[in-house]
Amino acid sequence: MTVLGILIVLAVVFFFMSVKVVQEYDRGVIFFLGRVTGVRGPGLIILIPIFERMQLTTLRTVTMEIPSQKIITKDNVSIDIAAVAYYHVVDPQKSVIAIENIEKAVNQISQTTVRNVVGQFVLDQLLSTTSDINTQIKNVIDAHTEPWGVQVTAVEIKDIVLPENMQRAMAKEAEAERERRAKIVAAEGEFQAAQKLGEAADLITRHPVSLQLRTLQTMAEIATEKNSTIIFPAQFMTTVQEAIKTLKADSK
Repeated sequence: MTVLGILIVLAVVFFFMSVKVVQEYDRGVIFFLGRVTGVRGPGLIILIPIFERMQLTTLRTVTMEIPSQKIITKDNVSIDIAAVAYYHVVDPQKSVIAIENIEKAVNQISQTTVRNVVGQFVLDQLLSTTSDINTQIKNVIDAHTEPWGVQVTAVEIKDIVLPENMQRAMAKEAEAERERRAKIVAAEGEFQAAQKLGEAADLITRHPVSLQLRTLQTMAEIATEKNSTIIFPAQFMTTVQEAIKTLKADSK
């Protein structure tokens, strides 16, 4: 094999060693003899073989599950909480130099932060103000990961498991609350009905004839149902007797 052939083979080998392709969602941190010289990409990257080395890091948002863990709330209730965090690299150079394993580091700090923040709230606050607690957890984690070149975009509590006795107690509380509301609504209905009946009584007192008209209307409603027995109110019978006496007196 000639010297020219050897040179050609070496040139081809060095060419493939020096040419790298970086995807749109990646960045390459370049090391020259162990020193960082910058960040390159995306596209075609030319490296100096042997002297330069490239370490890729992704800029895409990473979805990381925070495993379920037992947490004791401020009112001493033991619960299991699982969450999910979303983060992405904003400074590739820091993410490579400042921390060894970025995914493991974010996961560990997330678990610790969820436990510490949730432990500051009572159970009722945890269930009613979950969005505010999510924001607080996200801000704490983001403050820790900022020196690593990582930004946490969101943290969401996705599952809260309560003890069985606490579930039963909350079910009883909810049932009692519904009964209380039903009684209040019924009492308000009775109060409004009593007000209307009082107004009707006042109106009948001012206009006694209206009571007789109401009696006749009731009798007409009974007659349409083809009942064999009709009960007349005593007041109505007194009125009829007075009318008969008046007719007799007129005839005499």
